[in-house]
Amino acid sequence: MDKPAVCGGNPVRDTKIYYGHQYIDEADIQAVTEVLRSDYLTCGPKIAELEEKLCRITGAKYAVVCSNGTAALHMACQAAGVGEGDEVITTPVTFAASANCALYCGATPVFADINEETFNIDPEQVAAVTSAKTKAVVAVDYTGQSVELSELLAHCRSRKLVLIEDGAHVIGTRYKGRYNGSIADMTTLSFHPVKTVTCGEGGAVLTNNEEYYKKLLLYRTHGITKDPALMEHDPDGPWYYEQIALGMNYRMTDMQAALLISQLDKLPAFSKRRKEIVKTYNEAFGKLPQIILQKEIPESDTTRHLYILRLNLKRLTVNRKQFFEALEAENICCNVHYIPTYYFPYYEKLGYRRGLCPKAEKLYEEIISLPLYYAMTDRDVQDVIRAVTKIAEYFKRDLSE
Repeated sequence: MDKPAVCGGNPVRDTKIYYGHQYIDEADIQAVTEVLRSDYLTCGPKIAELEEKLCRITGAKYAVVCSNGTAALHMACQAAGVGEGDEVITTPVTFAASANCALYCGATPVFADINEETFNIDPEQVAAVTSAKTKAVVAVDYTGQSVELSELLAHCRSRKLVLIEDGAHVIGTRYKGRYNGSIADMTTLSFHPVKTVTCGEGGAVLTNNEEYYKKLLLYRTHGITKDPALMEHDPDGPWYYEQIALGMNYRMTDMQAALLISQLDKLPAFSKRRKEIVKTYNEAFGKLPQIILQKEIPESDTTRHLYILRLNLKRLTVNRKQFFEALEAENICCNVHYIPTYYFPYYEKLGYRRGLCPKAEKLYEEIISLPLYYAMTDRDVQDVIRAVTKIAEYFKRDLSE
């Protein structure tokens, strides 16, 4: 077993700093309190208010909020008509839900490799693995940087595929001047506490397509409707409803919606601060040959959810695990995003094997997610930089050897 790498001396911090943390202020607390004192805890007016606000912010015509980002992906695949015998292309550098959503619908996930500079799914690799069975592409805006939407949309249009943008990381980002969420056929969002805005859990699907919108509403609520235009039988009375599809209970509560409405008021400030931290990190780490910076495409005005430190292991005498442990010894508590999805035992049992996406697999061996969130102070940011620099210099490989 590898021995933990420790640089010696006192750690750069006396207290721990974690890779992500929510920011909740009095306005957020007041918003939730008002709902708790109201008549509706769920299925109430805050749901429509939130959906309208998401549309105003992103420019999407329709928004359907739901219980979490995974539910959003499942609903989007259902609305796209994904089913038995279909294939859905996605990246392995993501949370498992980006591929699981295809399995939920009886389809087969197909993994496309990444661009080794941006870390996002490579449109050329998507084209290379597209087959006659392909129904949809789930393209993940990894770290909050937009995928190459123009290229992906052109490919999907040429093959009559549905482009689902997994935008769990992307709220606040613009692609070619337009907010992500108003461009792909459907864009899914996540509001987990480490995301840019949060309501504890929660998700949404954004679309400009009315047909998809109507299906998303059904799949959010058991496949049940009270719309007479969709019913197959004559109503018995004003209470009457019908189940016309097989959906799930993917509803969001009004407490969550109220919190998110309040959080969205702070999105410009959250975005600005995250950009400041990323700029500071890039300026510092760009000077270290032991670090490889994530390249950002000029089309993406990015609100970064994650800051990825990619190690140039050829210039270090330690591996990623040892570097990670050395950061922990400095009280910088990081994470790794992500283990390639097809590495998991569940996927191995389905027949997936390592070697499918060599660039993604190499990336996984070299990355660490550093702290990045709105409430980080300038001192916090400098402590992270000091720790990374200290470790990178201490374990610098002498290339003259």
